[in-house]
Amino acid sequence: MTEEYVDELDDALDDVEPVVENPSELYEHFRVVVDKGQSQVRVDKYLFERLVNSSRNRIQKAADAGLIMANGKPVKSSYKVKPCDVLTVMMDRPRYDNDIIPEDIPLDIVYEDNELMVVNKPAGLVVHPGCGNYHGTLVNAIAWHLKDNPSYDPNDPQVGLVHRIDKDTSGLLVVAKTPDAKTHLGLQFYNKTTRRKYNALVWGVVENNEGTIEGNIGRNPRDRMQMAVLSDPAQGKHAVTHYRVLERLGYVTLVECVLETGRTHQIRVHMKHIGHTLFNDERYGGNEILKGTHFSKYKQFVNNCFETCPRQALHAMTLGFVHPRTGEEMFFTSPLPEDMTNLIDKWRNYISNREEL
Repeated sequence: MTEEYVDELDDALDDVEPVVENPSELYEHFRVVVDKGQSQVRVDKYLFERLVNSSRNRIQKAADAGLIMANGKPVKSSYKVKPCDVLTVMMDRPRYDNDIIPEDIPLDIVYEDNELMVVNKPAGLVVHPGCGNYHGTLVNAIAWHLKDNPSYDPNDPQVGLVHRIDKDTSGLLVVAKTPDAKTHLGLQFYNKTTRRKYNALVWGVVENNEGTIEGNIGRNPRDRMQMAVLSDPAQGKHAVTHYRVLERLGYVTLVECVLETGRTHQIRVHMKHIGHTLFNDERYGGNEILKGTHFSKYKQFVNNCFETCPRQALHAMTLGFVHPRTGEEMFFTSPLPEDMTNLIDKWRNYISNREEL
């Protein structure tokens, strides 16, 4: 089961109703066979550790509604899981069909040939269908653009997006049109030979002109909607981010980040880890005034900045790789989008007129 679908199931658990009267009308959404060596634990605890972004309270509600089953029979959240139990999570609606449907959505295509295309994704556009975003995604737009290409099947995992960026991050992505291209490009990402640079506006004055952040990234045990740098080196995935200061703007800093690895939320997590949360990054607390004064004019100024760039100030600016067929080194640059340029200009003006705030 993919993480995207588990996320979808977790959200569905929020909407569970009281006890279902007709179990025959339920649909299986999640199934797991308990290991032979599993010790007896409560079923809500067992499922909590396996359902991403869920909570024990949501799982308990599902059990109370008769939606958690062991060996085909509804169980309460206090049920003790036993070895070889077949646990299922049921819902009153079928699973969402994950087939990609072509949709006529504008694309900013930076480059295209028979093997690949490079697109510039705007902030706010979801990359791939998933929980709550079944349509209107970048993948749907690509499917429409290539609908007349008989060799491109948007539902074939051997073609399509080679990497991803977050919904509210803007910038460059590469799409493989052929299996060979995706394999070749995927190996470049795996071997860390691609060149990816991001620009980000972060809270605080970054003292060192440049530096490297290393730390395993995994799901935050205190907030499963977040990722975090984990203290246990045996947990999470190895992650390395290099950064360089581009401009210091009072209580914020414009930095360039170079990815050595590509983990979920890597720049957002690493910069927060060193005390410099991305500006207006709601998930990680950057939508609060983290640095500055208590004067009302300053608060009004920052709130205006939040409105100017209503998302995390992060842009995938450059992308470099070797062409999978020609062997040519290719390098693409995407200028900062308008919301980020306006945001940076506001902070530049603030520096010039600080005494007025």
